[in-house]
Amino acid sequence: MHLLFITREPHPSFRPDITILFGKYLPRLGVTSDLVAQQLTGETAVWGGGRALAGRRWQSRALNVTAAFIHVLRVFARGRGGYDAILVRDNPMVALVGLLVARRWNVPLFYWMSFPIVEGFLELAKQGPGTLGWARYLFALLKGHVGHLIYYGVVAPHAGHIFVQSEQMKRDMVAKGIPPQAMTPVPMGVDIEAADPLCIAPSDDPRLAGQRVVVYLGSLDKVRQIDLLIEMLALAVRRQPDLLLVLVGDAVEAMERRRLQDLAVQMQVADRILWTGWLPTQEAWRYVRAAEVGMSAIPRGPLYDCASPTKVAEYLALGVPVLANDLPDQAWLLKHSAGGVSVPFTAEALADALLTMLADPEKLHHMGRQGQAFVVVQRSYASLATTLAARLGDLVGGGPAALSSNAKGAPT
Repeated sequence: MHLLFITREPHPSFRPDITILFGKYLPRLGVTSDLVAQQLTGETAVWGGGRALAGRRWQSRALNVTAAFIHVLRVFARGRGGYDAILVRDNPMVALVGLLVARRWNVPLFYWMSFPIVEGFLELAKQGPGTLGWARYLFALLKGHVGHLIYYGVVAPHAGHIFVQSEQMKRDMVAKGIPPQAMTPVPMGVDIEAADPLCIAPSDDPRLAGQRVVVYLGSLDKVRQIDLLIEMLALAVRRQPDLLLVLVGDAVEAMERRRLQDLAVQMQVADRILWTGWLPTQEAWRYVRAAEVGMSAIPRGPLYDCASPTKVAEYLALGVPVLANDLPDQAWLLKHSAGGVSVPFTAEALADALLTMLADPEKLHHMGRQGQAFVVVQRSYASLATTLAARLGDLVGGGPAALSSNAKGAPT
């Protein structure tokens, strides 16, 4: 099976469901794809799934959006080639054109919904022109309202199938009138071959010595509300003075990182936080391996409740117990894996749970082993690829038929 895979993320992407699922594991099962994206660097990076049909990326936001759309049109104009289906990720306008092209080519169009993008634009527009500036405000407003009409009015009802991020996203879509049988959840996973704790030594950073290390891996942007982790730390160090919170990641805006650092000073925990910035994956995982607990606190709400956080699967694969808030997907994963604890999204609840976990090292070790065993079977990209390849084979009618009878469904 060969797909035309169109994504709005630049190439190469940091998204593992693109680079690992489609670029590494699906090709092993006979599902290849030509990736249509804008290249992030001057030279087109290798794409493991097939060919990279990369277009030029521009600095201007408006020019970049226009150039990306024109690039997709040029790819469509080349003709069907050997494609068995068109797969569009998070781009309703391209999917609208894709529906017409798919009909002409006599192939199905599938939509990959990793994020409720039209709702995201509408939420962004709520900040108003005073915060965004008139150009960005009008752009977000237009993308949100027009995108909503296109996606929910045309694309979703007429797509051959929709792959969603989680069971919660599927429920949200059903509430908007999309039949449940038209959707398949594919949660975020982890590359077990890369995240092998036996091959990843804990960090030897001397600043970790003698500390009870807790790690957070990911973005520090304002929408993530990292303030909550700093407030949690301020509460927890009163009873556990040797706590050290390692923040592996950064904010897009430098002023947001400075704001968080100022908050840490204000709450008198500046010396209890280690800021590493963004690190290469293997180096970041070394800090995870050195931690007793991995944190995943993500704000609740329509935009994030449907998410499937990658960091939870990574922590579990590395044998590290997880403390997370009650976001549906990560709460499900921790409950069924017994690899951690989920609590409400408050500093008090997180601090209490963290102290309880740290008070019982033997139980922590047991959580780590259980979580690791569970995620290898249920959330490895090898397992997810097998399930996805079988589903694609059923939908296209000419894919890897042998997988359809052997693949086990991965829960979400």
